This record gives sequence, C-alpha cells and structure tokens, in this order.
Amino acid sequence: MHDLHTHSNYSDGKFLFRMVRAAERAGLDGIGFTDHCNVSPRAGAKDARAARGFNLDRTYERRRRAIDQLREESEIAIYDAVEMDYDSRDEAEIRAFLSAADFDYTIGSVHDVMGTNVQVASAFEDKSTDECTTVVDRYFDQLVALIESELFDIAAHADLLERTPPLRGYATETHYYRVAEAFADSRTIPEINVGRTLSDEILHPGRTFIEILREHDVPFTIGSDSHRPDEVTARADILEDVLWEYDIEPVTSFIPNR
Repeated sequence: MHDLHTHSNYSDGKFLFRMVRAAERAGLDGIGFTDHCNVSPRAGAKDARAARGFNLDRTYERRRRAIDQLREESEIAIYDAVEMDYDSRDEAEIRAFLSAADFDYTIGSVHDVMGTNVQVASAFEDKSTDECTTVVDRYFDQLVALIESELFDIAAHADLLERTPPLRGYATETHYYRVAEAFADSRTIPEINVGRTLSDEILHPGRTFIEILREHDVPFTIGSDSHRPDEVTARADILEDVLWEYDIEPVTSFIPNR
C-alpha cells in the first residue's frame, strides 16, 4: 500500500523525515511527497504562491537530495513527486517545468476558480445560488481540461468543492459523468483521497462519484493528503477500509521501482 499524496516542509507540511517515520509506523510500503507547486507567470498566481510559500519549482533539487538521503535510511519506497496547480492558461509553463524536473510521478490539482481558492469558505458565503452554480461549473470545466491535457499521472481530490460548505451539494451527477468520461479516455488517473477540513474528514471522490467512475472502469490511486505525521497513520487505516469496501486494487504502474 503506497500513500501517493502527502506534503512536507517544502510546502505546507511537516519535516520529511518525520513523515517517512510515520509511514513506516503505519506499515506502508511507500510514501510519495507531492508538495504544492505553481509555475504560472500571471501576477495574481505569483502573489499567491509567494504568500503560501509554494516554491517547489525553486527548491525541488534540494528536496530531491534530502529524499535520496532518506531512501538510504528507510526500507520503504520514497517517491519524489509534485502536486501542481493547474490552470489551462498555464499549460506551456507546466509542461516545460515537469519535463525539466523529471519527477517520479505528477499530480495535478484545480484549487482556484475565477481567481479564488475554492477551499476558502468565506469567499462564497454571500454568493447567490446562481453565482455558486457558476463557480462549480467552472471548477469542473478546469478539471476536465486538466484530465484531457494528460500533463499529469494523477488528478487530485476530483470533487474538492465538497470541502467547502457554501459550495457543498452544487455538483451534480451530470458533472460526475462528464468527468468520468474524460478519465475513461485519458492516461490520467483519479485518486481516492481522504481529504481534510477543519472539523471533519471527507472522502474524495464521494460515494456517488466513486460509483460513477467505477461504471466507466476508471482505475484509482490512493493518497492521504497528509500534512502531519499523525495524519499519515490515521488516514492509512481509512484508506485501507475504503479499498476493502469497494474491492479496489490501486494502480501504481506509472511509478518507478524504489
């Protein structure tokens, strides 16, 4: 069992070695570090990544050296990967960076829609139903574009909007079927992601979405989206339960042997 979506101190997580030790304690066979990265040349995106400290495009070689050292000390597989912010306007920059960086595998994510992070609940609390519907439609437009671009091995938390209470429930089966059809025609694979909010755990994709993806014979990877060592341990058990419940064998064929 490989946890292919975790974060370290190279973005918004805890120290690499502490995350690896947690993965060992959890009995995982491997852990992948997928720190956030954004390479958009647009001014707003540059300001956002400066504020968040998501500068893996500048630090990935230093992190790679640290990962190589940890590989010598650990018996589990440790993967050097990335979670890249996706916007269809930035495809050329993303493609150039990923080609140069040559990660073990890549995750693509849609976090921002119409200039706003969809995880910031306060940004949508005063929006009308029509405005929220537009945000959700635009989110799924971007997600489908991400999948069709085939820039990434994995698409993260495909229904991320469900983490945000003001946007929760606006996604429809029509959205889900559209995404499932895109995955069925793409090399990009969705993940089963435990997700997080301040108050509860959310499974991504949700159960209705999972069933629709399975109707289309779409395979899955798994990732805890952990930012802290204690999350690695707790979420490994949750992911294992989900795999058992749906009889899913997660895909790892696109990652190198470590």
